[in-house]
Amino acid sequence: MRAVSRVIAAGLVIVVFTFSLFLMRSQTTSAPDFATAQSVKGLPEITVEIPQGATGSQIAAILAQSGVVKSAEAYFRVAVGDVRAQKVAPGSHRLTVGISARQALDQLLDPERIPSLIRVAEGAWKSEVQQAFLDYGFTKQQVRSAFSGLKLPKGFSNSEGLIFPAQYSFPEGTSAQVAAQSMIDRFSDDEQGRKLLQGTSTYSAQQLLTIASIIQAESTDVDFTKVSRVIYNRLKIGMPLQMDSTVHFVMQARGDIFLSRKATMLNSSYNTYRKYGLPPGPICSPGSAAIKAALEPMPGDWLYFITVAPGDTRFTASFDEFSEWKVLYTKNRKAGAFK
Repeated sequence: MRAVSRVIAAGLVIVVFTFSLFLMRSQTTSAPDFATAQSVKGLPEITVEIPQGATGSQIAAILAQSGVVKSAEAYFRVAVGDVRAQKVAPGSHRLTVGISARQALDQLLDPERIPSLIRVAEGAWKSEVQQAFLDYGFTKQQVRSAFSGLKLPKGFSNSEGLIFPAQYSFPEGTSAQVAAQSMIDRFSDDEQGRKLLQGTSTYSAQQLLTIASIIQAESTDVDFTKVSRVIYNRLKIGMPLQMDSTVHFVMQARGDIFLSRKATMLNSSYNTYRKYGLPPGPICSPGSAAIKAALEPMPGDWLYFITVAPGDTRFTASFDEFSEWKVLYTKNRKAGAFK
């Protein structure tokens, strides 16, 4: 089996920054820094290990001791002023020696510099994650055993939707069971994930996760909260959800925005064109933004939405207006706007 490195969660594990005496000192003294390298090609590189739960000051010290940056203070100042630094993941990172603190942060966030990744994209199906395990060298039996033996949060009987989107790597010898469980545990470590697992007075944790998964599959983060409101509004009045993404999940089909009338007639409890209410479970792994949208939908009376062209998604409470937009969508699709 291929050597795979240590659990990273890049979309992702949040590195905790503590505003300590170190920060106060770095703000009042000079911070020696290497000049920005015009090109890192040909420069020496080393592999740096960032421990799980490392603070910003600890990461800064590691980089300085490794010779990646000139001083810990230089990196820490950059990290405190850049929100992206919160997404630096634990594990192995291939870094250039003698670069500026800004370049060091950029390299820490570069997935190409993290060896042996298993990437779980936002919106991924469990079947796709299992295939990623196979691609990394685990056997079918190991993967089957790992996913059947997962310890899931209370109220869940299936791991679909609970595999948190992130970039993961594992040290050599890590079992498929440990690797898969770390992805489930990562869900509970996420702030929004923890909130969702508490459920609400109206919806269970599984129902909320199902809503979040549909939000993730149906839209982009700019419209997540609006799509969320559409779902809740339809559920409230007993209107079928009629979400294309639930049918695509049944078909295990990606990449085609068009859904045929025949496809909407598929006999499945996940087919929200035929079945009322929520499907029996999540249809993909939602990220933090989609989970938050499921918990905090934007106020509105919308019942319909449609993407008439890339980057142009419209919301309305009027069926007549929706029908007009649907004509425009069809025209644009046939003209190749979505290719």
